Amino acid sequence: MATERLFYKNVYQKEFKAMVKACRQTDEGYQVILDRTLFYPEGGGQPADHGILDGIPVYDVQYEGEEICHMVKEPLREGKEVTGMIDWERRFDLMQQHSGEHIVSGMIHEKYGYENVGFHMGEERITIDLSGPLTLPQVKEIEDKVNDYLWENRETNIFYPDEEERNKISYRSKKELTGEVRLVEFPGADLCACCGLHVSRTGEIGMVRIISCKKFREGVRLEMLSGKRAFRYLSMNEEQNARVAVSLSVKEEETANAVDRLQKEIYELKGQLKEEKQKRFAGRAEALTGKGNVFLFEEAMDAAEVRKCTDAILDTCGGIAVLLSGNDTDGYKYAAGQRDGNVRELVGRMNKKLNGRGGGKPFFAQGSLNADRKQVEEFFREEGFYSGTC
Repeated sequence: MATERLFYKNVYQKEFKAMVKACRQTDEGYQVILDRTLFYPEGGGQPADHGILDGIPVYDVQYEGEEICHMVKEPLREGKEVTGMIDWERRFDLMQQHSGEHIVSGMIHEKYGYENVGFHMGEERITIDLSGPLTLPQVKEIEDKVNDYLWENRETNIFYPDEEERNKISYRSKKELTGEVRLVEFPGADLCACCGLHVSRTGEIGMVRIISCKKFREGVRLEMLSGKRAFRYLSMNEEQNARVAVSLSVKEEETANAVDRLQKEIYELKGQLKEEKQKRFAGRAEALTGKGNVFLFEEAMDAAEVRKCTDAILDTCGGIAVLLSGNDTDGYKYAAGQRDGNVRELVGRMNKKLNGRGGGKPFFAQGSLNADRKQVEEFFREEGFYSGTC
């Protein structure tokens, strides 16, 4: 016999009593079948309700034919009357998300003719995959229209038309439906076949925020939030913006312009720093003119800077140049080269003796050493290199 679905009779009811018809042990716990339930099983894109049965947590709910299985970790005696209570905060959140998704999808379908070809209701965000492209201004226009509609506080209409009536109306559905069909209507916004749970009036959704629009296959994927999730998201962004404003010593409404100015200043400073480094590289190269094979240490250089400085020294030293940057704790990055020469044998000996790795072309190589500075200096002195470190 089918489980009586109390969640369709009163979506706002939070507590109920029922009889345990069956309790089956599984590898993950127990499946409890009740004669009636408020627990909504996963379906129609909406996750299952959570809650408790006689104090025992219900962590999942699924359909098994016409019966509804409640997943628990402890057994309940067959024939016992139990009290169930759903996690109302979770239920209402999912209702807000699902109803908001319907209205967004419906308004996009009405304006652009796009189909909702994918829908996922995650724990943090909702995604909608649409069959056609949208620009950011178009998304913003839809978002404004949706929120204006919510604040009209329109009443939701849920009904079960017979086949004759169904053939006369146009509704959204991902597949051809037969038998009893449940239609959810947000008048003037959407009419869609759906077995999920929804708010009774649109004002309960509160707000909808579309937070991203990205190209996906032949269309786009929207990420959106409704209700309390949208409120928390905006509150978080406001808090972050306030912190940025304090850091930049500007008003909160001026952070974007302040960041633009800061980025411009950083770009200019990077240019100046690059010029100074080039001058420094040139100075180091000039100081090593004619010294032959040289090695030197420089502090706080990244791999690109190590390469550039070594390249500058190669033009003046007249031999092999090896530059290292780092410290005894983290190791040393190196670059080694010789104009029209071959440093492979040297790099091979260096990697072997100083626990290094790396390589490159015959005339230039890069890598890293896991050795302390004293060991590195000793190696190059044995190789007959001149120390170019100041």
